[in-house]
Amino acid sequence: MREILAERLRDCRKKGGYTQRDVSIYCDMTEKAYQNYEVGRQEPKLSIIMRIAEFYKVSIDYLVGLTDDPTPYQRKQ
Repeated sequence: MREILAERLRDCRKKGGYTQRDVSIYCDMTEKAYQNYEVGRQEPKLSIIMRIAEFYKVSIDYLVGLTDDPTPYQRKQ
């Protein structure tokens, strides 16, 4: 999972035109922590994956490789 997550984080960031700093600020983490996720040195906690998915507007399942469809799920009201 770590390799898929790292690859998809890089892809989402580049497609969106964001810097690692942009993502780290939104997700309230250090830039170094985010860099570690993108190179696969560390795996983020679920709460952080949720924030990253929200930032990129993709599903968590997409980020971790359970699906190739990035469409986020509809939130229940």
